[in-house]
Amino acid sequence: MSRTIVSVPTSADLRAHLLAAGLAGVVGTTREESLRSYRLFAARDPRVLIGLDPERAWEERELLALMAERCGVSADPGHTSGREVIDPERTLAALDACAGRLADAARRGAPVLLGTGHPHRLLGFYAGLADALSAAGCAVLTPAQGRCVDITTRFGLRTYNLDYVRGVGLVRGAAPQRPGCEPGAHTHSPLPVRTALDAAAAAGGPLPELVIGDHGWVCGAGQLGFEAVALADVNDPAPFVGEAEGAVSVVVPLDDGVRSGYYLPLTRYVLKRACLSQ
Repeated sequence: MSRTIVSVPTSADLRAHLLAAGLAGVVGTTREESLRSYRLFAARDPRVLIGLDPERAWEERELLALMAERCGVSADPGHTSGREVIDPERTLAALDACAGRLADAARRGAPVLLGTGHPHRLLGFYAGLADALSAAGCAVLTPAQGRCVDITTRFGLRTYNLDYVRGVGLVRGAAPQRPGCEPGAHTHSPLPVRTALDAAAAAGGPLPELVIGDHGWVCGAGQLGFEAVALADVNDPAPFVGEAEGAVSVVVPLDDGVRSGYYLPLTRYVLKRACLSQ
């Protein structure tokens, strides 16, 4: 299958790109990964709650039904293996909703906070949004830069440093990185956004009126009452539960593990829909 990166001026063009790049349609995420996450979420495992405290208990079948509704995955509990499928129409609709939130923030000149637990893949997507929002008069916040954050990982407790690249929050290992290494560390933890929001509050503000990101950045912020917009894969049910319960405003379903360049047409599409193209 050809996977090319093109300018994306229309919904039809972006739909074709989503399918060609593996962002929607048949994606790399496996059914086994998704079902395991749903089981852990139903058991309220903090590794998959990623900062969300659900209002009620969610059974595995309910989660599967929710993910089928929001993402287009198979609702059949007997489907237990293979690769997942994301409906590109649902991705497009959510990107349009995301653009609406950005446009509203830009009109108000609202302060915004962006952060990612997937800096290797998604940094460029968010950085493009941060640049455009800044140009529109929004303060792109960078609270607690350099602050240490202790995060529990499968290797035990690890200390990371909160950093911002082009206005996008991420964490780095405390040990110096080798020149040329990819930026930041992968994490689902809500601790980075909690650290950032605590620092902003302690400094007397401003506090973000919109948080844009993924994983713990949006679940942690949404749980604290901040408006949040997310990208999320189908093996991460927490943002979608947050959306269903009203803690997260918009969640865009897509594969969050493809090449970083494949997300840039999404940035252009969202900015055009939000009338923020530069």
